[in-house]
Amino acid sequence: MKMNNNILNETPEMTPHPDYKTEIVEVLRSNLTPKVKQERILTYHERDIASALEMLRAEERVRLYHVLDAETLADIFGYTENKTKYMGEISVQKRISILSQFEITEMAEYIRNMGKTDRATVMELLGDSLKTQIMLLNSFGEDEIGSKMTTNYIAIHSGISVRQAMHELIEQAAENDNISTIYVLDENGMLFGAIDLKDLIIAREGTDLNTIVMTSYPYVYANEPIDNCLGRIKDYSEDSIPVLDSDNKLIGVLTSQDTIELVDDELGEDYARLAGLSSEEDLNEPLKKSIQKRLPWLIILLGLGMLVSSVVGAFEGVVAHLPLIIAFQSLILDMAGNVGTQSLAVTIRVLMDEKINGKQMISLILKEARVGLVNGFILGILSFTLIGFYLFILKNQSMAMAFSISACTGTALLLAMILSSLSGTLIPLMFKKLKVDPAVASGPLITTINDLVAVITYYGLAWVLIINVLQL
Repeated sequence: MKMNNNILNETPEMTPHPDYKTEIVEVLRSNLTPKVKQERILTYHERDIASALEMLRAEERVRLYHVLDAETLADIFGYTENKTKYMGEISVQKRISILSQFEITEMAEYIRNMGKTDRATVMELLGDSLKTQIMLLNSFGEDEIGSKMTTNYIAIHSGISVRQAMHELIEQAAENDNISTIYVLDENGMLFGAIDLKDLIIAREGTDLNTIVMTSYPYVYANEPIDNCLGRIKDYSEDSIPVLDSDNKLIGVLTSQDTIELVDDELGEDYARLAGLSSEEDLNEPLKKSIQKRLPWLIILLGLGMLVSSVVGAFEGVVAHLPLIIAFQSLILDMAGNVGTQSLAVTIRVLMDEKINGKQMISLILKEARVGLVNGFILGILSFTLIGFYLFILKNQSMAMAFSISACTGTALLLAMILSSLSGTLIPLMFKKLKVDPAVASGPLITTINDLVAVITYYGLAWVLIINVLQL
């Protein structure tokens, strides 16, 4: 059967993704009445509206704020990193209405970052309940768990019936929507245990409430440093973790979303430190603050770099005798740095599990040493072969000279990779032992130390093997 070639050659065209941002901007810049604009805008997802805000001028955004209600604006601001900027363009009265739609932790963080005068004005206009909750959250330091908790939870007292517990749940659910876990308190407000919502729903009316209470349940204290308890929190897959005060009374919870954000922030901080920064930077951070974060590490690394250069200078006689050897210096340094950074990343990842013991630490060191040995041996053989033939065939060096230099390079590469694997593992372990965050053993620091090791190894071997032993 003959088929039409045109049909065979046809390919389905990809439907282009709609440019919602531009559409939203066009609606806002149109002469439509506020009511019609509102109806059109509400047909788009809040994330797309948030993306369109950057394309608008300040006065155009203000018109948008007039069109949309506080609840919708709160949802939109949840998708933007410029929440403070946009909130500052809104009248104080509407700003309070929007703030009341935020999660209590977001509200507290926003108010904490406001200027002193604006903060006092906003706090004065808030209701007593919200004011109390915000003052509680802001009483903790930014590095303490209490500053990240939410007061959105359901709590009942022990000793009541299943019917009473259900009544309490329904009554509190009007204000608190984290209902998957119900916390049980004693008469003094101390945490007694937790009940899974499913267990409460299926419990018969005559069931003793204490029989469905989980008394073995994870918890953290509000004044604990986030770094210290993050490992424990991640070990559990609960939808929320109770936060207690120093008297073991329940004052808040960490939701699973809070935990994800904490882990994400912690990884961001660790990544920043691996890059030699004191903390994360963002796009809008002032120049002076960025310089203050980067400069201290750069000064330290400059000193270490000068030390590496002085060591190279100490081998000036080797370089003068064998100028060709300097061509392969960067190969050794780069590989040493790469291996050290890999070991550092693996070690920090392992150290995030606080349960690691001495035996596991030794196992980690031995494993990284074996990895460095095997990889170094393979790459050392490759470099010995390739560099030897390269110098012999393309650079017209004698067979003895070519393979002496390649042997020196291959051996130095092997030793440098083993030592770099060990330094990338031992340094963060040492920091951990000294109760210092191991992430401060940053990538640049490890790389510079490995450069020092590699330079000494490479030029030392060249001096001993080629000049003194072979006398080439």
